[in-house]
Amino acid sequence: MRNARVWRALVGAERTVVERVELDGDSDDRVVVHVRPVRGSRSRCGVCNRRAGGYDPGEGRRRWRGLDLGTTRVFLEAAAPRVRCSVHGVVVAHVPWARHGAGHTLAFDQTVAWLATRTSKSAVTQLMRVAWRTVGSIVGRVWAGVEEAFGDRLDGVRRLGIDEISYKRGHRYLIVVVDHDSGRLLWAAPGRDRETLRLFFDQLGPDRSAQITHVSADGADWIAQVVTERCPQAVQCLDPFHVVRWAIDALDLLRRQAWNDARGKGPARSKGRGRRDARGTAQAIQRSRYALWKNPDHLTERQRDKLAWIAKTDPRLHRAYLLKEGLRFVFTVKGEAGKQALDRWLSWARRCQIPEFVQLYRRVLAQLTRIHATLDHGLSNALVESVNTKIRLLTRIAFGFRSPKALIALAMLSLGGHPPVLPNRP
Repeated sequence: MRNARVWRALVGAERTVVERVELDGDSDDRVVVHVRPVRGSRSRCGVCNRRAGGYDPGEGRRRWRGLDLGTTRVFLEAAAPRVRCSVHGVVVAHVPWARHGAGHTLAFDQTVAWLATRTSKSAVTQLMRVAWRTVGSIVGRVWAGVEEAFGDRLDGVRRLGIDEISYKRGHRYLIVVVDHDSGRLLWAAPGRDRETLRLFFDQLGPDRSAQITHVSADGADWIAQVVTERCPQAVQCLDPFHVVRWAIDALDLLRRQAWNDARGKGPARSKGRGRRDARGTAQAIQRSRYALWKNPDHLTERQRDKLAWIAKTDPRLHRAYLLKEGLRFVFTVKGEAGKQALDRWLSWARRCQIPEFVQLYRRVLAQLTRIHATLDHGLSNALVESVNTKIRLLTRIAFGFRSPKALIALAMLSLGGHPPVLPNRP
């Protein structure tokens, strides 16, 4: 065929012979390109690409969807004989333009995967003219190809961050493992328990688990138990954000109690100034939540006035605010100064006579070793939380995938260090 070279370049099929090109029956928007592999690519196993003996001609000719040419859809059509592989048995022979078991060409898969990681669901499906379920299958195939091409991504890992993230209603969670040194998403799996996390360490293996030096987490007991079991030599660091979050939760519980107490000061049937003052105090306490939560450096003038009013009106609530800020200061200074500040905070919290912070004192004391490790090494889950934020965005894009496998493949393609590229692009 005179224009075979041009058509081979247009459909992006390497090591392929173009036999002829024709319209698909009476349809003017479908072009069928009849192809066959070059001699060196024939009689190979479709799974491992090794030489294999012929078995039978298969079930006839097959079609693969290629990239559109303008508004015209393109299909590659070829024979699909079967071969007998010494490892995989009887399988369909390898073709150089598509992955084994796929109904789309390599160029089509790469383009869909690139679009799925960068555009909305509707943009991918309308531009490529495929169903969203098909996009999920393509993303899974492309990620499997990336894993095969770039080898084991767990080699050389030394510092890990572990966390869980909700990806669907009904308490559906993913366990996420991130490499602190490279910032890459290493591993993700559906679940939120010890057995699921053990799957990661099973894949990591005992030798590589022994090379892990640091692990950061949010203080969940089930994470700490598995890490202690599989890599006891690793230094476990507790995420500072979660420790300060404990203090914020205790402070907010105290604020709600003060709000309820203020609402109950005025008798239900009373009228006049006393009732109005009680209602005003309750509203002021209710609206002071963000002033109590925020860091002092980020407070507005109005929020500073609210804190000054709380110091005069409710000294107990103000003391709880100072306890929260004292714990935050511990992770601000870090190192030996942070340990000394933590000792002073523990002494203060133990005798503060505020039940919520006495309970927080016990909780911090139980995690003292991990908190000291955080202060010494400066390791936190901030990188993991950043990855989680990006996964939440991908979760909205991946809405409609039937299983979490497609979501995990999409997350690994986007955050695993080897993002998909468009065909024939560097």
